[in-house]
Amino acid sequence: MAGLDVIFAGSGEFGAPALRAIAGAHRVLLVVTQPDRPAGRGKAMSPTPIANLAAEMGLPVLKTADINAENLPAADVMVVVAFGQKIAPHVVDRPRLGSINLHASLLPKYRGAAPINWAVINGESVSGNSVIRLAQRIDSGDILGQSTVPILPLETAGELHDRLAVDGAALLLRVMDELAGGQARPRPQNESEATSAPKLSRQAAHVDFSQPAARVACFIRGMYPWPACHVRLLAPDGRETDRVVLVRARPDGTTGAAPGFIDATGCIGAGDGIGVEILEVQPEGKRPMSLAAYRNGHQWHEGMRVEAV
Repeated sequence: MAGLDVIFAGSGEFGAPALRAIAGAHRVLLVVTQPDRPAGRGKAMSPTPIANLAAEMGLPVLKTADINAENLPAADVMVVVAFGQKIAPHVVDRPRLGSINLHASLLPKYRGAAPINWAVINGESVSGNSVIRLAQRIDSGDILGQSTVPILPLETAGELHDRLAVDGAALLLRVMDELAGGQARPRPQNESEATSAPKLSRQAAHVDFSQPAARVACFIRGMYPWPACHVRLLAPDGRETDRVVLVRARPDGTTGAAPGFIDATGCIGAGDGIGVEILEVQPEGKRPMSLAAYRNGHQWHEGMRVEAV
């Protein structure tokens, strides 16, 4: 089957595998992405991950704060992945086969900006991808294809993100072939089953150890690598000994430690009397490491308190 002429609109790293896959199978006429923005401690102007990848691949790039004001080329289809702008009907409807969007959830569940995080936070065992018609109401378009991906027991949101990105690229290619061959069968979403996955913030990542241990462990993994559960470690006398990010955790056995306090086994007490075993932490300015490695040079003792910051 002859390749399609494609406009690709994306900004985040999630769209990188999709762009690579589409460029290998079709003709990418233009990559549209958000403008460069300040990033890092020095606040230097930085391109989006998709802008960087498109430049590496030698693809034409348009950086714009408003795709609706641009004169885009005629195309067979526009593919939108983690783009970050609302696209008006006159842009959505212009390509011959319309515009499609890759969303990292099994729609209608987890509509919104952070579906991967919320799936992990809520303790889901299965996630997946949906390719939908682009609609004016967020993530509500007709479903053209879906795939399922199991969530591993100790997986962080970042790890699931990377696996879903690869899976989503293959799903997009399948749907594009079906569109080109006239075999696509759109189906409407069941609005009664819709749930939301709102955008996360630094404040939303405050871990609450009064919650049940299983919930706390999922919350920690679901918030990593961003916005991440930042905590400070307090000695029994109230003195702060260090600050770290909690990366990976799981519920352990029963504990007599109060919520937020470390017990004799190194677990943190939770609200249901079950300990939260921290498997991995990230000290400030350093890479993630196992808790065992961290304890070789830092205090993590019975009676200490772990407090969100």
